[in-house]
Amino acid sequence: MRRTPAWLLLISTLALGANCARAPSPAPLAPRPSSSVAASSDAAASAPPAEPEHCEQLIRELCAAIQPETCEMVATQTHTFPQDRCAKMQQHVPEIIADLHKMEEAGQPLSAEAQARIAQGKAPAFGPLDAKVTVVEFSDFQCPYCAKTAPVVRQVRTTYGTRIHFVFRQYPLPMHENAHGAAEAALAAHAQGKFWELHDQLFVHQDTLTREGLDALAKSVTLDLPRFKKALDAHTYASDVDADIALGDSIHIQGTPTMFVNAVRVSNPTSFDDVSKAIEKALADAH
Repeated sequence: MRRTPAWLLLISTLALGANCARAPSPAPLAPRPSSSVAASSDAAASAPPAEPEHCEQLIRELCAAIQPETCEMVATQTHTFPQDRCAKMQQHVPEIIADLHKMEEAGQPLSAEAQARIAQGKAPAFGPLDAKVTVVEFSDFQCPYCAKTAPVVRQVRTTYGTRIHFVFRQYPLPMHENAHGAAEAALAAHAQGKFWELHDQLFVHQDTLTREGLDALAKSVTLDLPRFKKALDAHTYASDVDADIALGDSIHIQGTPTMFVNAVRVSNPTSFDDVSKAIEKALADAH
C-alpha cells in the first residue's frame, strides 16, 4: 500500500483536526511505485543529511508565505517531526504552501451565493425554511468522526429545531468503500420520510454498511423494503449523492464532517458546545 507522504500528513492534520481527511492531490515524496512517487524517491534519496535546524528552517519558509494563525499551527505540528522528515519536506515547500493556501481558503466564510447553493434543494433537512440561521453539514456515513457528530445534530435539533434550518449533505470519501452506498441508502430512506431514523442507525452500525447490512438496517426502521431494495439496485439516488459531492468540491471541502452556520465554518462539529456557540452568535447577529 502506498505510504502517505509526510507533508500530506501535515496538511491533513492542520486542515482537518478531528475529521476524516480527503487527501490533497498526491505529491512526490512517498517511496512507492507510480511516476510521481518514483521521482520523489530519487529526490528523497538525494536529500542532504538532517541537521538540527531543518525543522526550524522549514517553519520559517512556510510561515513567510501563510497567515499567522496557520503559521502557529504549522510550527506546533512541525516541531513533532524528526529532523530527517523536515529535510525531505524542504524539497516540497511549494507544494506544501499551495495546499496550506487551499486550507486557508477553505476556512474562510462562504459567499452569499455559495451559501445559497449548499442550502437549497431537496436534501434532507429539518427546521423552518425561512429561519434566519441555516446550518449545513457535509458528512460521510463511514467516517468515525461523523458518527461523533450525529448525537450533536440530535441535540441541535432538540435545542434549536424551531429556530434554525438544518441541511444534511452527502460527502462520501473515496477511501470509504461503503460510504457511497450508505449515502444512497439514506436518500432512499428520505424518499420514504425516514431519513433521520436511518441516519442514526447508519452511524451506530458503521461496521455493517455492506448491502446486506443496509437492507437489515432499512428493515429495522420499518422502511418499505422492496421499494428500498429497488432504489439501491437501480442506484436511483447515486446522481443525487454525486451532486452533493460536487457541491462540496465547489466550496473546497477537505474532509468530513464539515459544518457551516450561516456560511461560517464550525471549527469542531463533533462538539455541541462549539456548534451551539456558532448558532447562538448567528442568532444574535440576525436580530
